[in-house]
Amino acid sequence: MSKPVIITAAITGALPRKKDTPAVPVTPMEQIESTHEAYESGASLVHIHVRDRDENPSSDPDLFAQVQEGVRKHCPGMIVQFSTGGRGRDQAARASMLYLRPDMASLATGSVNFPNGIYENAPEVVEGFAKSMLEFEIKPEIEVFDLAMLYNAANLAKKGLIRGPLHVQFVLGIVNALPARRSVFDFLRAELAEVLPDATWVAAGTGRHQWEVNKWCLEAGGHVRTGLEDNIKFSPDRLAASNAELVRKVADACEEYGRHPATPAEARAILNLPAA
Repeated sequence: MSKPVIITAAITGALPRKKDTPAVPVTPMEQIESTHEAYESGASLVHIHVRDRDENPSSDPDLFAQVQEGVRKHCPGMIVQFSTGGRGRDQAARASMLYLRPDMASLATGSVNFPNGIYENAPEVVEGFAKSMLEFEIKPEIEVFDLAMLYNAANLAKKGLIRGPLHVQFVLGIVNALPARRSVFDFLRAELAEVLPDATWVAAGTGRHQWEVNKWCLEAGGHVRTGLEDNIKFSPDRLAASNAELVRKVADACEEYGRHPATPAEARAILNLPAA
């Protein structure tokens, strides 16, 4: 039998705007519709950022609530994951919507230099976010932008601030952070197996690296992230028509690697989440 793969749809992010691609969903209604299309195409987890009226990144709990309500209504069982990421958002507000109790939330466990600034996650901020996720029974997805973040996550687990088994995402291809190289990908997985042997994992490739990293994950037995947050192109010479088109590209490739898109129930079992 084929092995299930959780396909994450990262639908919006903090950077792409309508001027870059008309397909990026920025209003709650657009995000719900785009998520439903991705769900129908094989995604079982949605990673959510929200935007204000000017398309700027927002931490407004009301916007997160609208998207979550729509996804839960129209995409039965789909795993809802909120972003606590820092691009363009006030640090103090980045966890302000966690009381809404999504299934998961992203948790970067350290700071990293991005091309245009520092993605700052001070130790006290990381621990504060982790404590909020414990309080609201939210499973973190550990965002690893450099190797130290993997060890920081293991230390948080030892302190009891994160419940195991952990779910880890390696982010590859951002300038000044982890490069999208197969040797780096293999090294990170080997370190994960040593440091957190019970962890599940996914890797995200940014920009032109997205499809290559998708294939590495399918081959290596991990899970996959795709979507317009990370890459607005379907191929080098054309924009993706939708998040769903990028999800279908992964779903269509699964059989070649002995995989199949996980159903929401399968994805919840893999990640040790409660049934919907």
